[in-house]
Amino acid sequence: MSHADRSSARSTVRSLVPRRLLLAAGLGLLALGAQAQTALDAITKSKTIKIAIPTDYPPYGFVGPDMKPQGLDVAMAELIAAKLGVKVELVPVTSANRIPYLQTKKADLVISTLGKNPEREKVINFSAAYAPFFQAVFAPKNVAVKSFADLAGKSVAVTRGAMEDQELAKVAPASLEFKRFEDNNATIAAFAAGQTQVLATSAAVAGNLMQRQPGLNVEYKLLLKDSPCFVGVAKGEDALLAKVNAVIAAAKQAGELEALSKKWLGRGAGELPL
Repeated sequence: MSHADRSSARSTVRSLVPRRLLLAAGLGLLALGAQAQTALDAITKSKTIKIAIPTDYPPYGFVGPDMKPQGLDVAMAELIAAKLGVKVELVPVTSANRIPYLQTKKADLVISTLGKNPEREKVINFSAAYAPFFQAVFAPKNVAVKSFADLAGKSVAVTRGAMEDQELAKVAPASLEFKRFEDNNATIAAFAAGQTQVLATSAAVAGNLMQRQPGLNVEYKLLLKDSPCFVGVAKGEDALLAKVNAVIAAAKQAGELEALSKKWLGRGAGELPL
């Protein structure tokens, strides 16, 4: 190869290198653009939002006589969808799988009596609170329980993985026998059938039980945790979280959260944390 040919080849290589770099950079930007699509983008494009709700936890979520989900959480899901101008696809979940559904994109939001704690905050984000909620220990009036120490030697029905399961485990005496069930219907059924002496659940669920089966003579015994309900949002979905918080703030200002709480819980929402 002559000197002139070698010079020409080097020029050709130099001219190709920037083009290759530009092409690679362009492809990289396209990939980043695809990755940058958020849940809110997908919701806006499809005009549908998938929201995980309970169907075994009245009055927050249950199946009505028409076989359709209803309750406070269902109403909140419908309210958020309406304010966003999209259709809602309700996705039934249990206490155990509601967070995994969010993490695996089977749901865009979780509105399922979700309480906030440090462990959960490591894996998902939370909106402002939208409804009151607390967990407690309940038992028949003839079962003497005035302190957690009084639970020694007794058995308790509780839903596996629920907030009341976690909170009671922190304070229960070693001899308390936990009987854990996969959903709230099974938990309530076991307690009502006399399989356990004590029930750990939400005040709303216990109140529903008291109304349906007054013969059980169930009463409140001990507070486990005052834990308002929050909407769960996947990590990294800040745009969707901002939209949800805006809807909650407007609904709170307009008295809609107060109305929902009175309708489904029989009492107002009160002061809810941000």
